[in-house]
Amino acid sequence: MPRFMGFVRMEENIGTPPKSLFEAMDAYIGERAAKGIFLDGGGLYGTEDAVNFVVRDGQSTRVDGPYAEGKEVVGGWSIMEYPSLAEAVADQEEFAELHAKHWPEVTVISTLRQISTGPEEPEA
Repeated sequence: MPRFMGFVRMEENIGTPPKSLFEAMDAYIGERAAKGIFLDGGGLYGTEDAVNFVVRDGQSTRVDGPYAEGKEVVGGWSIMEYPSLAEAVADQEEFAELHAKHWPEVTVISTLRQISTGPEEPEA
């Protein structure tokens, strides 16, 4: 079955999500974990302790956070496995709707990407 990675991007330092979102996410993740869909995931701390290595012109340079130029940061991630791309997309939409319902005052970008297992093309 194809595997997918989900990302949640948002502005940094926008506060703690409401308790109702945490509760809805616990139920959402619990249901998918029980079905074998949700394989792993979690939230991420802010960029204040982040470390990037930038490769440019054949040189690697370490850049420590926080990053003033960043408007959005990845706040959470997940690894999921679905029988089809259509099911993955539908479920990602449901995930986004949880954020719209429980935290409507913030802008959240929920991204789904298929995980490559080699040189083949992604599922259509």
